[in-house]
Amino acid sequence: MISINISLPESINWQEYIHSDPEILLGKPTVKGTRLSVEFLLGLFAAGWSQQQVFDNYPTLTPEGLRAVFAFSADCMREETLYTIPLSNQAS
Repeated sequence: MISINISLPESINWQEYIHSDPEILLGKPTVKGTRLSVEFLLGLFAAGWSQQQVFDNYPTLTPEGLRAVFAFSADCMREETLYTIPLSNQAS
């Protein structure tokens, strides 16, 4: 097994930018000061949007707010149990 030691830059404190309010989008985690949910923003990137397209279309979103979306998601993934997904022979 190969071990790689990568020094990552300090992560943003996502708690300053992400919150959940039952009155906004049924309590989904959103970027403070917007109605943009973490799920929605990640979906835009999954659909192929660039960072510039996101900022152009949602001018209330700040670069720090967007970084917080990824920091929040990374923290959530670290706390979840991941299951092995069978590999297929061909990429879809």
